[in-house]
Amino acid sequence: MNHQITTSWNEVRATFQKIWRYEDFRPPQGEIISCLLAQKDALILMPTGGGKSICFQLPALLQTGLTLVVSPLVALMENQVQELLQHHQKAALLHSELPSSQRRATLQALERQQLRLLYLSPETLLSAPVWERLSQPKLQINALILDEAHCLVQWGETFRPAYRRLGAVRPALLKSKPSGTKISLAAFTATADPLAQTTIKTVLQLQQPEIFRLNPYRPNLHPSIRIAWTPRGRKQQLLKFIQNRPQQAGLIYVRTRRDSENLAAWLAEMGYATASYHAGLGAAERRAVEASWLSDKIPFVVCTCAFGMGINKSNVRWIIHFHAPHLLSEYVQEIGRAGRDGKPAEALTLVSEPTGWLDPEDKQRQQFFEEKMRSQQQTAQQLIKKLPKQGEVNAVTRQFPDGATALALLHSSGQLNWLDPFHYSIEQKTKNQPTTQLQAGKQMHQYLTTKQCRWQFLLNAFGFDKEAANWRCGHCDNCC
Repeated sequence: MNHQITTSWNEVRATFQKIWRYEDFRPPQGEIISCLLAQKDALILMPTGGGKSICFQLPALLQTGLTLVVSPLVALMENQVQELLQHHQKAALLHSELPSSQRRATLQALERQQLRLLYLSPETLLSAPVWERLSQPKLQINALILDEAHCLVQWGETFRPAYRRLGAVRPALLKSKPSGTKISLAAFTATADPLAQTTIKTVLQLQQPEIFRLNPYRPNLHPSIRIAWTPRGRKQQLLKFIQNRPQQAGLIYVRTRRDSENLAAWLAEMGYATASYHAGLGAAERRAVEASWLSDKIPFVVCTCAFGMGINKSNVRWIIHFHAPHLLSEYVQEIGRAGRDGKPAEALTLVSEPTGWLDPEDKQRQQFFEEKMRSQQQTAQQLIKKLPKQGEVNAVTRQFPDGATALALLHSSGQLNWLDPFHYSIEQKTKNQPTTQLQAGKQMHQYLTTKQCRWQFLLNAFGFDKEAANWRCGHCDNCC
């Protein structure tokens, strides 16, 4: 049995003040903490910079036993664990880039029940050595936290298919624990539209979750969209924007690794101190770029969507999307990295002219994305004919190179169930839904071309219709 904690609220607040040195919780932090201490399931939507991590770290530190935090990026885990260790808390992380000695030490600490918080990626959670230890009957697990839960929706069908298997984790762990054990599940994100919220609840099998939703509106953040008539014009607009904001901290988002490297090289030629950042860099290079930017050695970074999640820098004055992202949720995540100090910040997106005659790049990017989604769908439908009705993930991935992605897509379309995180069974019924990604791509296009208040559009898109009625922010390009 889990020891139901009987901590008084005064103790909760005292621990919070002692560790984080804040006077009191910001709403709804207190309510979320109470909910997790009562071991209820929850879905939490809070804007970037809203203090999400404290909401699950504090309950974990107040309980005996372990809380697992599933997190998408190494940088994100490292930042949070470093902070906890500075506060002398029992936290650790596991990921594939760790030196083996550190990995061994963490696995030993896990076996000896010396940890309160363990951060890992979905892939690490489902790796044999880790899973084996987590399934030990003696190991007390209180909660499973999914941080940045929108990644399940954005990446789960494509390049991080392990996300689609997370719903099978709790039932499988409970089978190995003493009867009467409870493990609560909570998902945290800054951006999930109503469709994404449903996907998260369904995939994770949340049980009567309490839902906390704060709308994403930030009064100090000024979004605008500008047309760049030619590829050269796009670069000139970027240059002019940066020249007018000397020494201000910012981020330039591009689509691909190659774009990131080429644009950073061009800006360096123009005399700017900058760096390229993408998932293809080694861990040490990524840390070096982050450190230079955080310490203001370089004012801005040219990056892909791999940069910025969980990196806390309060004085970012601008975000430029040199290329628009595919998904509105990515866009809101990324612009949310600006102006966390509450002072005015700008979010500019550059787009090709609508016909695509002078600069077809944006159209080609969108088509490439849609084609890729469709071909992955087709691969999945061809694979289902060759698979045994019940089988094991690793066997499928050994035999078929795109097996993991195909299984995730089949799960998404309701053609496959997970019996546990490692075994599937194929369902007879087929539901051919279009992938959520394709629907979400259309929404992004509507946002870029809308004439209404940008914030009103975003509030509607994220399901805050009441707040959006008769809304004018007065500070986006359409309002001005």
